[in-house]
Amino acid sequence: MHFDTIYNQVLLVLQASILVLAALFPIVNPIGSAAVYLAMVQNVDASTQLKLAKRITMYSFVLLIASMLFGGKILSFFGISLYSVQIGGGLIVAANGWLLLNKDASKDRAAMPNPEAVLAQAFYPYTLPITVGPGSISVAVALGAHLPSEFHVRSFISPGILISSLLGTIVTCAIVYICYRWAKPAADLLGKSGTTVLMRLSSFISFCIGIQILTSGIRAYIDVLR
Repeated sequence: MHFDTIYNQVLLVLQASILVLAALFPIVNPIGSAAVYLAMVQNVDASTQLKLAKRITMYSFVLLIASMLFGGKILSFFGISLYSVQIGGGLIVAANGWLLLNKDASKDRAAMPNPEAVLAQAFYPYTLPITVGPGSISVAVALGAHLPSEFHVRSFISPGILISSLLGTIVTCAIVYICYRWAKPAADLLGKSGTTVLMRLSSFISFCIGIQILTSGIRAYIDVLR
């Protein structure tokens, strides 16, 4: 009986971890986010980029876990709906994508950003909304609300659910770190022309993602009014 209990707990942790990873990975989209990130830090020195990647990874982990644990309660306390988060976040992501799309590369090459100023922006905008945007927060809040009922446990802080959520989030953030850490070497392999094309394309995709998040929020708001 004791062995069966342990086996069931391990199975629950594995299943929930895979569910968390499968839910977060597509919406966080580390590869696409890394391309946008690279467009913003292409003139930053390697050591600062390494520090920045570590901070973004740490902030992303904290933000996702906090959204799972407290996101629903915080939104409810302030009377904020998920569609409001989507509308506001979508506007920010779209505006950032538009700025990157119209960025003058020749002026960027002439300007060398201050490392301290770059690191001060690790949370905003590099973590929120570039890496963990409103879509990711919405998914994390939904996971925190539905995982307990999905696996028939009392609350999100039940050991099995909490451990699996930590594991799934850690794996997601580890992939974010790998993609951001090696974004510059990957761009060097592509060459100058390839990198320019990738950056413009990723900026356009970021703009489109922002519009998609915005329209999803507006659609949800219209549905509530009906």
